[in-house]
Amino acid sequence: MQDSKTYVEKHKKRFLNELIDLLKIPSISADSAYKKDVIQTADVVAKSLKDAGCDTVEICETDGYPIIYAHKIIDPNLPTILVYGHYDVQPPDPIELWTSPPFEPVIKATELHPEGAIFARGACDDKGQMYMHVKAMEFMTETNQLPCNVKFMIEGEEEVGSVNLATFVENNQEKLKNDVILISDTGMIAKDVPSITTGLRGLSYVEVEVTGPNRDLHSGLYGGAVANPINVLTKMIASLHDENNHITIPGFYDNVEELSKEERAEMAKAPFSLENYKKALDIDSVYGEEGYTTNERNSIRPTLDVNGIWGGYTGEGAKTVIASKAYAKISMRLVPNQDWKNITDLFKTHFESIAPKGVTVKVNPHHGGQGYVTPIDSLGYQAASKAYETTFGKKPIPQRSGGSIPIVALFEKELKSKTILMGFGLDSDAIHSPDEHFGVWNYLKGIETIPYFYNYFTALKK
Repeated sequence: MQDSKTYVEKHKKRFLNELIDLLKIPSISADSAYKKDVIQTADVVAKSLKDAGCDTVEICETDGYPIIYAHKIIDPNLPTILVYGHYDVQPPDPIELWTSPPFEPVIKATELHPEGAIFARGACDDKGQMYMHVKAMEFMTETNQLPCNVKFMIEGEEEVGSVNLATFVENNQEKLKNDVILISDTGMIAKDVPSITTGLRGLSYVEVEVTGPNRDLHSGLYGGAVANPINVLTKMIASLHDENNHITIPGFYDNVEELSKEERAEMAKAPFSLENYKKALDIDSVYGEEGYTTNERNSIRPTLDVNGIWGGYTGEGAKTVIASKAYAKISMRLVPNQDWKNITDLFKTHFESIAPKGVTVKVNPHHGGQGYVTPIDSLGYQAASKAYETTFGKKPIPQRSGGSIPIVALFEKELKSKTILMGFGLDSDAIHSPDEHFGVWNYLKGIETIPYFYNYFTALKK
């Protein structure tokens, strides 16, 4: 294969400028105020796929935001790779914590990225990583080295639960037929320690509402006489973990996959400095379920976290009220074999059962998805491993991720094919947080590496 590294170096400036232009568009799917921007981003992605060499590009309408489908079929008898990504991004809030505007991308040097990192919302999750595949496709078509068929499915609702993707996949199984699915929406251990994500946690996301009196009350006249929904809610949430940070919902752990000592030992081989971890987060101690390491707690164990909590008066100054209502958003990260719908039901039953008299509780499920594991003996994993080894000079480490990509389990169910997660981000890239960024080196390394996956997978399939 003609050297992809040389091609990337030659077109480096253009590749960066194209990504920067894409990052300038605030494609926030969670906020309807940005609807035009999300649709504009879909158009830009569609054009970029056409320019990269795809013969067919379709903007497929859904009940929400469009899904971009594209393909280049060079021979129906050759293997077909389906690339999935998303063009929508998380809201940038809190804006005041960004050191540069979230939709005015800038390249700044950091300790981990002395060559520079692109700071912008969506830089790593997932515009930067999705666009690596577009540019890798360009390299393979421009140099006439595409060894197999390629299909793209790029959606605009991943950050709000991929609400219309399932219907699209179910209705287009023949169009999406493939031998393996390739996604870059994860990370690796370090720039000099490549890794491939082999496991994802599932997700159950709910919102709870606690209602007390029929209106906000004067805390002097009514305090101590009626249940305060905020006080009650915080007590209920606190009771969801015991003294060992074990989740107290009955039945929650019934189907949790317990890894063997051997598997845990393999995981422990990944380089990790607890002191550096604490320093990077500016904390003096870690926290979590008793009996597990930090890397195990955030990957192979289920969790329950409050993502937001509110109620009453939160403006400037004082307003002495007992709020009529209090709310919280809660996410539960699940491990393989935990069914997210079952866990949601268990949470709802338990949370409603522990409500004291004087309040009513309502649990509103939002979205969720199943966990996923990719076998390391699969052809897709072997091809990815060879690709990383070619460009990094060392074999990647298989790694379980704490994150969730609910559609991966959906793909296996509907399309009957395995997914390979070739991520090039780092834990420090601040995805979903202020100052999200993506290393210039990582971005270009991804474009360099991806074409080797195509070649190795095609060779292994013969």
